[in-house]
Amino acid sequence: MTDKALMERIIAFRAKPENQSPFGLYLGLEIVDIDEGEATVTVPYAKHLAGNSLTGVLHGGIITTSLDVACGLSVIAALGGPTTIATLDLRIDYLKPASPDEAVFAYGHCYKVTKNVCFVRGIAYQKDKNKPIANATATFMITAKGTGKQAKKITTEGSSNESAQ
Repeated sequence: MTDKALMERIIAFRAKPENQSPFGLYLGLEIVDIDEGEATVTVPYAKHLAGNSLTGVLHGGIITTSLDVACGLSVIAALGGPTTIATLDLRIDYLKPASPDEAVFAYGHCYKVTKNVCFVRGIAYQKDKNKPIANATATFMITAKGTGKQAKKITTEGSSNESAQ
């Protein structure tokens, strides 16, 4: 289920040029869904993203990037809004190649928030979430003013102040 208010705030934040990733724009990466502690993004298939031009199979870096973004967004969703974070560790297990001519989806779930570090699990898939093409585990460092629950409080208060203005 989508948290529409949170998704709108994150999309508005990402719409500002200073908050955009040139690489994400190049990939055509889009946010599909955001809920508390969860996020899903997609990268549409494009021939220029293939790792092998003969087979058309997407480059593994595209899968890694989409998982990193989904996992990072799940942390932001767990904290309640835009804040600065950094990927500390990202481990990807590739299960099978992505089928050519199909979009890739990446899903992240932030299952633990501590004072400074958030823990996330993720999967990349194409048509069926139950048939993943890759698994991910990741940790993210909270680099914003305030950490963990304090950062969540700050982002929540900030959104209340924004709506009042």
